[in-house]
Amino acid sequence: MALDPALRARIQSLLDAHRVVLFMKGDPSAPQCGFSARVVGILHDLGVDFAHVDVLSDPEIRDGIKDYGDWPTIPQVYVDGQLVGGSDIVAQMADSGELQALLGLPAPDRTPPSLEVTPAALMMLRSALVDSGGDHVVEVALDRDRRAQLHLVVRDPQRIHVRIDDVDFQFDVASARRADGLRIDFMDDHRGRGLVIGPREEQGVRDLTPAQAVERIRAGRLVLVDVRPPEERALAAVPHPFETFDHGVEGLAHLQKDTPLAFLCHHGGRSDRAAQHFAGLEFTEVYNIVGGIEAWAGIDPAVPRY
Repeated sequence: MALDPALRARIQSLLDAHRVVLFMKGDPSAPQCGFSARVVGILHDLGVDFAHVDVLSDPEIRDGIKDYGDWPTIPQVYVDGQLVGGSDIVAQMADSGELQALLGLPAPDRTPPSLEVTPAALMMLRSALVDSGGDHVVEVALDRDRRAQLHLVVRDPQRIHVRIDDVDFQFDVASARRADGLRIDFMDDHRGRGLVIGPREEQGVRDLTPAQAVERIRAGRLVLVDVRPPEERALAAVPHPFETFDHGVEGLAHLQKDTPLAFLCHHGGRSDRAAQHFAGLEFTEVYNIVGGIEAWAGIDPAVPRY
């Protein structure tokens, strides 16, 4: 069906007036579909000024723009009067750097992010990947507020990849930059069961090496808590005073909230979850001993490995 000349002229005038035009559902502050929201996010991430047309409030444009560019879906991005494409194409071009080149912007930073994934989270994700079959990876997407979503997807060589142990993570360009300092843990306690994702500092727990812990214990600036059961502590224990959970956590919960607490287990997973719990109780200085007593044995030959 031929496009009405008056409508064609109206669309052309929009494209002539603005270098970048987004035909979308809703407006940038309140997109009405996920695909439109995705493109808005990409353009905002690039710092691009763009005009927008809400096709939901303009049915004539909604139908006419599909005929104008011979493109059947919304959203649509135009640059310099030329159709670039919809959500998937714009995302692919942003990841490859083609969109930045088209807009005269610097090439994207493809440096892999610094990512921390606890042993418990790796175990959970590894199991999920095995169940999914095929060449799948964990895709991590973070929006402008650093809210994260994880999905198991087929590997995309265009994306930025990080391998931790035997688990592969992939990011789009914008998410990779936001993921610097991201921490992924697996929680299974009174708070529920599932992944905990967010910036390390927001989770309220800091890492501490065994050597740093020894220094602070000797200076009287740290309360060490061994979260392992008695039978494990009988196999290997640190030669310093420590508290335990043998009679529950309540014995420590009454301490002053500014008491510096460091938690220890075999490899660092259980202690990290305990540290998260105490951070949730509003303790202000909470540490996890990285690598657990296994790492401690590396600095103190008197501590056996098991």
